[in-house]
Amino acid sequence: FDKLYRNEEFRVYMFVVLFFVILVALSIYFIQGTDIEEAFRFSLFQVIAVITTTGFVTSDFTSWSSAVTIVFFVLMFLGASAGSTSGGVKIVRHLIIIKNSFLEFKRLLHPSAIIPVRLNKRVIMPKISFNVLAFFLLYILIFMFGTIVMAASGENFITSLGSVAATLGNVGPGIGDVGPINNYAEISNIGKWFLSLLMLLGRLELFTILILFTPYFW
Repeated sequence: FDKLYRNEEFRVYMFVVLFFVILVALSIYFIQGTDIEEAFRFSLFQVIAVITTTGFVTSDFTSWSSAVTIVFFVLMFLGASAGSTSGGVKIVRHLIIIKNSFLEFKRLLHPSAIIPVRLNKRVIMPKISFNVLAFFLLYILIFMFGTIVMAASGENFITSLGSVAATLGNVGPGIGDVGPINNYAEISNIGKWFLSLLMLLGRLELFTILILFTPYFW
């Protein structure tokens, strides 16, 4: 248990889960007027199901409020731990990006200082930080491009956002017409093929698939 507590990724993951569970539970309780036990139970299950990209639903979280829908949309990009089978960007990548971003302020104030990113008190090699930044940028670019493609195929804006975020992150339920109580049956055939490609990209960590299409690989 001491090793778990000392692990930064685990601590951040638990904090993120608890923060969003409490935030969503309070939103359900005050906005929907639901019983506090039921609000906490629904919130706990849905937050964990989405952040771990398990794909299960016990309630339509898009019907609770617009703010809660946005919260779950954000959760689709988080993912769980690096060693897990969850989709999304993964907590450790977010942690490295945030740490590196804050250290940039220090580097601006002390341009001659060597200020490395540390994780679990160990120095992260610069190439790992660059890899994480490249992955995150590529993930966002693919999300933006995917949203445009889905919108061009005839889907509305919210469904385009939700379907791409859910499939690229391998989440399952999205928002819009592919929300928790719906499915992907109404998506056009072209849209289904494209979303299937996004699922493959997200499942195999982007670089593994995209490198096949680069001149460097050829």
